[in-house]
Amino acid sequence: MILYGLPTCSDCNKARKALAEAGLDVAFRDVRADRLTDAEWAVLIAQFGDNLVDRKSQAFRNVNAWIRESEADAQLADQPALMARPVITDGTRYTLGWDDDARAVWLS
Repeated sequence: MILYGLPTCSDCNKARKALAEAGLDVAFRDVRADRLTDAEWAVLIAQFGDNLVDRKSQAFRNVNAWIRESEADAQLADQPALMARPVITDGTRYTLGWDDDARAVWLS
């Protein structure tokens, strides 16, 4: 299982803690320090589309107009911190965020 996120993301840290307490082996991937390849982004974009970009974030508000108007793949390749977080996968299932629906998938 892989959790994609940022070490400073509170939802990522809550998810990591809950998954570990549930006995799940979770590898954490810091998308800013260990950037994803184009192929890895493509899989996530295929799963979540434009929802993968957190357009409500301060990071998104701070990017230039060219990035804001670009497609999700270009936005994330240039600014990985724009990714909505966390993304969790076991290779077959994918969730975005740490809400009741995500908790139901991973903690049930």
